[in-house]
Amino acid sequence: MVIDNSLWLNLAVALGIGLLIGAERERSKGDGGDDSIAGVRTFTMAALLGAVSTSVNFWLLIVSLICVTIFVATAYFVRKDDDPGLTTEISLIFTVILGGLAMSAASLAAGLAVAAVILLAAKEPIHGFVRGVVTKDEMIDFLIIAAATLIILPLVPNALVGPFDAINPRNLWLIVILVMFIGALGHLALRLLGSRTGLPLVGLVSGFISSIATIGAMGERVRKSPDLMGAAVAGATLSSLSTILQLAMLLAAIHPPTLRELMMPLVFGGVSIATYGLVITLNSFHQNGMEMSKPNRSFSVKTALTLAFVIAVVLIASAALKAWFGQAGLVAASGVAGLADVHASAISVASLAAASKLSPTSAAIPILVAFSANAISKVITAAVTGGKEFFRLVVLGLVVQVSAVWIGWWLF
Repeated sequence: MVIDNSLWLNLAVALGIGLLIGAERERSKGDGGDDSIAGVRTFTMAALLGAVSTSVNFWLLIVSLICVTIFVATAYFVRKDDDPGLTTEISLIFTVILGGLAMSAASLAAGLAVAAVILLAAKEPIHGFVRGVVTKDEMIDFLIIAAATLIILPLVPNALVGPFDAINPRNLWLIVILVMFIGALGHLALRLLGSRTGLPLVGLVSGFISSIATIGAMGERVRKSPDLMGAAVAGATLSSLSTILQLAMLLAAIHPPTLRELMMPLVFGGVSIATYGLVITLNSFHQNGMEMSKPNRSFSVKTALTLAFVIAVVLIASAALKAWFGQAGLVAASGVAGLADVHASAISVASLAAASKLSPTSAAIPILVAFSANAISKVITAAVTGGKEFFRLVVLGLVVQVSAVWIGWWLF
């Protein structure tokens, strides 16, 4: 065997991996967290065993792994603990594998070793978070998102189907996943930040779930606690900023050229409503921040699926109207759909543009019409839920935002 400098470097990486993982396990033994016999020396020898075995012969590495596994199993069964755990034993086997990997991919082996040590050292925070912070419903929601992304998504066909070839099932399912993910982020922010930041930030976060629903909740809050007028208006106003941000995120994911076409109108609308919301927020700082009631679930699967269904219907209707009546039919369909949800309409139009059935310039007007129509629904919600003063302040912000969006379109 020819020994060169690179081989010595790989052996040094394997040595470092063993020392790193072994030091953490030795420290765990010293703190009373683990009384296993494997410490820094054992882990270092295990890493070198994997490295040398790999250098000699791949089958020797297999034999070494079998021997270490037998040793680990024997040591595990002779321990007298009621709950001995398997962390150190699994880590020892993993160290042998990392030592072998270091001989061919030193950077990857070193990175995996660091990640493993972080997981081992963060035992208490991880256990505390999973057992004391995450609820059963939140764990179920996480599993739903994981299943939707890792199991269902690869099985969904990625092709245009349906009337007018308007629907791509994979894109629709991606929207379901995105809606659930945004809902989970909003729920997490409400749990971690809601009690400290008050209604303005809660409104901003909740707006990613539903701006109309957020305005309704803020209006109900004002009716129950009129002294929270400023904070509730700030929350309702900032939820419209979330509409702009979420719209930009969706367009970036579906069809970036359409986003570029609408960049300046969205910037104008976002800056205007952010400025108005900031002024209202600063005026409400003298009031005690309160948080809205937090939902038990991170998101609603029914809502995500309903949105996907609405998007599918709007896609078919938009494609049909575009085929029958041209651009005017598409604008009318977008406006009607925007009354319920601007994102569904924007996704539908952007999907048509992504399928080369519509140019980015032609897609911009229907999306802006849908955005304006959605503001009408927000106005109605504010009028029904919050009273005259709440209605006046919220509508003023919406007028400023919609006007700024159209001014941005007209100028650029």
